[in-house]
This record gives sequence, C-alpha cells and structure tokens, in this order.
Amino acid sequence: MQERLRKLRRWMKYKYMMLIRAKGGASMVAMGFAIGIAVEMFTLPTLGFAFVLIFPLVYLFKGNLPAALVGFVVGKVIYLPMAILNTMVGAWVLPSHMSIHLPWMWVNKLLLANLKLIVGGVINGILLGAVCYYPIKLSIEAYKNKRREKRKLRHSTRLDTRPAAE
Repeated sequence: MQERLRKLRRWMKYKYMMLIRAKGGASMVAMGFAIGIAVEMFTLPTLGFAFVLIFPLVYLFKGNLPAALVGFVVGKVIYLPMAILNTMVGAWVLPSHMSIHLPWMWVNKLLLANLKLIVGGVINGILLGAVCYYPIKLSIEAYKNKRREKRKLRHSTRLDTRPAAE
C-alpha cells in the first residue's frame, strides 16, 4: 500500500512538472486551467455535456488542454460548496416570477432549479476562471524565472571550475 501511494505521489509530481513546463508559456497554461474550472461550474445540470465545451474553448482562447483538464478536476472537487452559491446567484439573476409550464409539477420545479444552477454556474465559473488566471500565470512565470536563474548559476559555476587552457 505504501509503495502504491509513493508511486501515485511521484506520478502526480511528474504530471505537475509536465504541466508547469508545458510549451506555450504561462498564459496558455493559466488560460487552460481557467477554462476547465469555468466549464465545470455548469456541467452537472447539463448532464456532462459541458465537458465537450472544453475542446473548442481551449482552441478558441489558445489555452492548454492538459491544464484545462486539471482545472476541470479541481472544479469537481470544489463543486458541491459552489453549487449552493451557483443556485443563489442564479436566483438573483433570473426573474422571481419566472416559471416553466409542463403538466407535471415536479418537472417544473426540477427544471427551474437546474436553470438557476446553470445560470449561476456560468456567472460564477467565469468569475472563478478570471480570478484563478492571474495567480496561476504569475506563479508559473516566477517558477520559470527561478529555474532559469538556477540554470544560469549552474552554468556559470561550471565554466569557472574548468581548468584554464594554456
């Protein structure tokens, strides 16, 4: 069991490093993450169809697909607390007299609740994606700059320790 946990931890660290070092720069990774987390906020009431939106949005906004999938997974982790907030925001935005008229009353209530969840999820998802974009971008840029400085230092010390050519 300990071995599996160690392998899982190493695999997660490896995937994290791959994500940090992804081509295209910090803005592409941050944009992908923001897209993934934003899409997750309204995916449950759409029965998972919103997941399909990740692909064209990543292409349209020039994001990173693996980062979008990571953002989608992080969104799944925080979805339940956010669902309450999504419903509240949806109720604030939608008119209070709005109703759906179908022959079954329980279907009307279910559709109205899901509509509030979708509208609130879209608004909160966009806001959450915008809030997540800049800290992720800045942290990846700081990591890359630190890594670049370490390389320069290592390279300069390697040159200093070479024997002088006669």
